[in-house]
Amino acid sequence: MVALKDTARMNRLLRTMLCGLLLITVTVVECRAQSTSETIATVSPKVVKIFGAGGRKNLYAYGSGFVVSAEGHIVTVWSHILDGDSVTVVLHDGRRYEGRVVGAEPTLDLAVLKIDAEGLPFFDLSIPTPTVGPGVRVLAFSNVFKVATGDEPVSVVHGVIAAQTTLSARRGVFDAPYSGPVYIVDAITNNSGAAGGVLTTRTGQLLGMLGKELKNNTTHTWLNYVVPISQLQTAITEIQTGKFAPRKTQDDEEKTAAPRRYSPRDFGIVMVPDVVTKTPAYVDRVIPGSAAAEAGVMPDDLILFVGEHLVASYRALRDEFGVLESGDRVKVVVRRGDQLLTFEFTAPRKNIEP
Repeated sequence: MVALKDTARMNRLLRTMLCGLLLITVTVVECRAQSTSETIATVSPKVVKIFGAGGRKNLYAYGSGFVVSAEGHIVTVWSHILDGDSVTVVLHDGRRYEGRVVGAEPTLDLAVLKIDAEGLPFFDLSIPTPTVGPGVRVLAFSNVFKVATGDEPVSVVHGVIAAQTTLSARRGVFDAPYSGPVYIVDAITNNSGAAGGVLTTRTGQLLGMLGKELKNNTTHTWLNYVVPISQLQTAITEIQTGKFAPRKTQDDEEKTAAPRRYSPRDFGIVMVPDVVTKTPAYVDRVIPGSAAAEAGVMPDDLILFVGEHLVASYRALRDEFGVLESGDRVKVVVRRGDQLLTFEFTAPRKNIEP
């Protein structure tokens, strides 16, 4: 009889302990969920939506950015979206501002914008970046697929850092301009409009900037990568303070050494914005009454050859037109849908300084 009573007491004690453990477990889960919710509420107001140039084939006109000063300095990727006198920046609460580019470093795929605003929530870049590695849980914030145009919240994707490596990637046949350290993320973070967004820890500490849509040069698979903020911080600070001097590129040196005589516009061809390394040579529009219009060139044509020379980018096209002499006959091959079409026109007469 005594043994039965002791067993009953033991069962009650075990039930009490089990209930206590369950209560603790539920409380911990709720605290973690609340912590993530608080992080999202804190980080989202620091992420902005950017709308600018684009809208043509393979060139979307929206992206992401993040605020790095209370006075409206915004970091984003260097892309065709910024090709214009200004862009539209939309804050988390729907307020819209005209943004202007105050500085850029194309080799880092980095640009800094400025809007006329004050008192904005921002990422303080003076705070040391935490040391992270594979397995660290992270959150990615962006305007992927144009999910937000006004006061709608930006997207939030959770995942982990899968690896740290050096970026070796491309888009089509064009290598990425940045080839430094990156985080590879085990989550779908790099899609249309996501570039320029942020990666943070689960507690909201800034880790880096989401990159563009690129494929790995070795595996030919799409990459979900992030440029660590440590790689960008010096350039961002220098641009903010007006002390930044862009690196001189080989293209700049060639331009100084060999001035170009003609450009596509001399034939009536206006190309898509050339603000990324090796921008494809797509025709944006054709000036009515021009040589190109009379020959039959149309918007969205992709120029593949000038004469016998393959054109791999807008800059290559510009070089080919640049060496023409007055009165030269030029043959252009374009791709229009699934067709290859050939057009010919003559370089117009013009006075060119020797």
